[in-house]
Amino acid sequence: MSGARSTCQVAVVGGGLVGAAAAAALLRAGLSVRLIERQPARAPDDAWDTRIYAISPASEALLREIGAWQRMDARRLAAIERMDVAGDAGGRLRLDAYEAGVARLATIVESGRLQYALWQSIAEYDPAAIVCPGTVAAIDWGTPSSTLHLDDGTTLAAELVIGADGARSAVRALAGIGQRVEPYGQAGVVANFACERPHRGTAFQWFRQGDVIAYLPLPGNQMSLVWSTHDADALLALDVRAFADAVAAAGEGRLGRLECVTAPAAFPLNLVRVEAMVAPGLALVGDAAHGIHPLAGQGVNLGFADVAALVAILGERGLGRCGDPVLLARYARRRALPVTETQFAMHGLFHLFGGPLARFANLGMRAVDRLGFLKSALVREATRFPQ
Repeated sequence: MSGARSTCQVAVVGGGLVGAAAAAALLRAGLSVRLIERQPARAPDDAWDTRIYAISPASEALLREIGAWQRMDARRLAAIERMDVAGDAGGRLRLDAYEAGVARLATIVESGRLQYALWQSIAEYDPAAIVCPGTVAAIDWGTPSSTLHLDDGTTLAAELVIGADGARSAVRALAGIGQRVEPYGQAGVVANFACERPHRGTAFQWFRQGDVIAYLPLPGNQMSLVWSTHDADALLALDVRAFADAVAAAGEGRLGRLECVTAPAAFPLNLVRVEAMVAPGLALVGDAAHGIHPLAGQGVNLGFADVAALVAILGERGLGRCGDPVLLARYARRRALPVTETQFAMHGLFHLFGGPLARFANLGMRAVDRLGFLKSALVREATRFPQ
């Protein structure tokens, strides 16, 4: 109703994967939550989603805790059991879950299906928690609560606002938090393919003079492409057959002849550093808080780690005063190093293989590939949330 006013402890703005996970996790913890999103999650159909994610075991554990993972159709999931990485000057590295003593390196999921599962979990915790369609027009920041003004004239008072509204976060802008954006000059081209040869649960990755080509396994003889390239326009201009042939050639024919299952799409790639992850009454999570190159598929997992850390810190206090500056400062400190380390690593790898030191990067890959104990340590580190 226009002009109506309501209250909650936490208002999550943005109902994508990370925002929805935050809302579900906080509801599970016993907090009163409202999730504000412009567009509803769509019920999945038989079509394959172009946007897929590699969910780490740590992220999977979080999603299972909040009841979303169990709602996923197992027939649409694909485990990554090993990963073959090729440098641009003879470097080779193979990571194997079995050799490292873990069940899998990651699980490939479709974005839309996971979002829908998360929304179902939220509705089960509290059917009134989802405010959709809803758009935040303005926020009056204050203590002990802030007031969100929605575009339909309603207002919502919340002890804590969580900005989970993506790289172009309106909440971040309303809080006056600046950001530094460093474009990579690339776009990520994505599409799904049927493959002539089986992938056998293997993800493939090639570094090619600045480009990064990744094949991610889908159920059956199918795979999902993420090609980070400076020539996205040229790829998108190809007809369907020529595009599939170009992708097969870039992948050294490892999966044989390819047939397009979904039309290609592209999105720009940027390194994003925000001035702060918190402000009075506000915490940022996911792409609203940081942006990284997708070459290791860690962006969404970094966001889920934000959620896990924030929920744990709020739980240390109990169920009150969610916007306490002490708690928010603790969240910012806990996430500062993991976010910086991940951004530095992805940024460094991107420039290393595309620059004058590529030869040494390839030598390093071959050296690591010979050290089984080091590869196992890398796998175990990549499958858990950083502390």
